[in-house]
Amino acid sequence: MAPLYRFAGARASATTFSSSMFCRYALLKAFSSSSSSLKSEVDLKSSMLSGSSAPSRGDRPTDRNVKWVFLGCPGVGKGTYASRLSSLLGVPHIATGDLVREELSSSGPLASQLAEIVRQGKLVSNEIIFDLLSKRLKAGEAKGESGFLLDGFPRTIRQAEIMEGVTDIDLVINLKLREEALLAKCLGRRICSECGGNYNVSCIDIKDKEGRPELYMAPLLPPPNCASKLITRSDDTEEVVKERLRIYKETTQPVEEYYRRRGKLLEFELPGGIPESWPKLLQALNLEDLNHKQSAAA
Repeated sequence: MAPLYRFAGARASATTFSSSMFCRYALLKAFSSSSSSLKSEVDLKSSMLSGSSAPSRGDRPTDRNVKWVFLGCPGVGKGTYASRLSSLLGVPHIATGDLVREELSSSGPLASQLAEIVRQGKLVSNEIIFDLLSKRLKAGEAKGESGFLLDGFPRTIRQAEIMEGVTDIDLVINLKLREEALLAKCLGRRICSECGGNYNVSCIDIKDKEGRPELYMAPLLPPPNCASKLITRSDDTEEVVKERLRIYKETTQPVEEYYRRRGKLLEFELPGGIPESWPKLLQALNLEDLNHKQSAAA
């Protein structure tokens, strides 16, 4: 049975853009300062707006080209919850981290450059991210995709400003988790080398000073057919994870404030693992997942 939806918490998008329009405009904004031969941003944006229409606020999310962004420290679970919402809403989940890893595993021209950046735990440049995102959106448009759940982008104020000029983000979901749990989660991440499934072998059990349970997150273990094929991401070392957390605090936390000032930020503190957090996240988003309710009651 299909899920039931309620959608009242997120703002209706003022304007709807196609993926290819996003690609062209985002790349123009990123590189316009160094190219005098490109059209002016005003002229290009006007041409993009000419074919757009504002969706009705009463439409279901699956009819609306939903445009949501997930923020949060590395390892907080952006991919996990974005993937679940992607299935629930019928909107593609686009993770820039996955795009980087896919490029790393290819023989493309960016692979060696990205390998050094990732090895050092540094942020990938705007130019590279926009290039990868552009390719992904164009491929999705060819398959009939619309809207997006962005995971890992924007990560800087500059990227957020570019997004603001391209489209009206409906909602920014900021997932939060204490740092000691984040570190344990990152170090426990595993990927199935055959199917690409994501799992976590860490069992996080944090207690307060009196020994009472404070935060518990059970491991997300693989099925038997994947158990012998698990690999660790090359960048999931303690040194690199700590560096990523430091960089996040310096560069991405200001993005939280950017969206908070615009009334688009939803702060969500994870109360535990998926069984505890997923229903409460749905409640915070004013959504219902009938399938989840039925499986919980079974």
